[in-house]
Amino acid sequence: MHTFGKGTTVVVAMSGGVDSSVAAALLVERGCNVIGVTMKTYDFEESERAAANETSCCGLGAVHDARMVAASLAIPHYTVDFRKEFGEAVIGTFVQEYLSGRTPNPCVICNREIKWGALLRKAEALGAQCIATGHYARVRYDEDRKRHVISRARYIPKDQSYALWAVTQEALAKTVFPIGELAKPEVREVASRLGLRTANKQESFDICFVEDNKYDRFLKDRVPDLGARVAGGEIVHNGLVIGRHSGYPFYTVGQRRGIGAHGVRMYVTGIRPETNVVDVGPDRDLWKRSLIATDVSWSGVAESSGPLRVRAKVRYSDDMTDATVTPIDARKVRIDFDSPKRAITPGQSVVFYLDDDLAGGGIIREVVA
Repeated sequence: MHTFGKGTTVVVAMSGGVDSSVAAALLVERGCNVIGVTMKTYDFEESERAAANETSCCGLGAVHDARMVAASLAIPHYTVDFRKEFGEAVIGTFVQEYLSGRTPNPCVICNREIKWGALLRKAEALGAQCIATGHYARVRYDEDRKRHVISRARYIPKDQSYALWAVTQEALAKTVFPIGELAKPEVREVASRLGLRTANKQESFDICFVEDNKYDRFLKDRVPDLGARVAGGEIVHNGLVIGRHSGYPFYTVGQRRGIGAHGVRMYVTGIRPETNVVDVGPDRDLWKRSLIATDVSWSGVAESSGPLRVRAKVRYSDDMTDATVTPIDARKVRIDFDSPKRAITPGQSVVFYLDDDLAGGGIIREVVA
């Protein structure tokens, strides 16, 4: 376990936003040797949308803001080119998951493969002992468990531990979250006190590489003739064809838009990519109790050999629900919720906690009941 303090060399992932700016500033105040790094993950020079997107974490504006903040803190700043790694690991998986009828969470993959993968390797090459980000989360070493444990942020409305379940123990040993104990208003206050240019910068909530938040447009740009190949599929309710859709990759469980008017509110309840069918039903059909998750990572606890009582959520904005996690094998579990969850979506992450500590997570593959 590494102790972070005065003299520690830390690479800070600077996205150009207020959170990572303050993370860097707090480490400077702590006496760390701070190096700012901004990741170039896609060709924003070729996209007018990205160039104009001031809140994107990876656009031209982000690089400029990060560089200016680094200059004001008197720390070195570098822009590193991760386009190849990001394209293969994040964008490639994003496209393939939609083509498989699932709805991915690219931030989880980016955290594991890019921030705590490629960036960590770059940090080590720069002589750093650890990396820091502007995530709202906390990390500590638990002597009883002999593990590095992520806990939810003190400021729960901004907690981002949900997207960190796949970060490995080895990576967590070299990680610090400087703003995990702060509330968002406190972060902005620090930025204002230090005169950081990002103090009042608007937050970004969209996926960075889908600059206009139009996933159907992005997929069509990435996959030639996709629109023509999947258009005209069947919309099915209770075994009956009740309409036609524009293509199964452009839908997600719980969606209403694009399925037509049928006299009652109808929602997407399932996607069958092999036949280009979108199943729909009323809201009551969206509430389920059980799922199968794969690619499971046991984070705050060692792999469980039997049922484990937890609190779990199936999307970032979801409320915690009491549940039982039952291992099927080392990388696969069944989760049974005490009360039904709405719109459990294959491809999304299910994340489970012991109190406020992140116990683990996985990718939802199947809704079973």
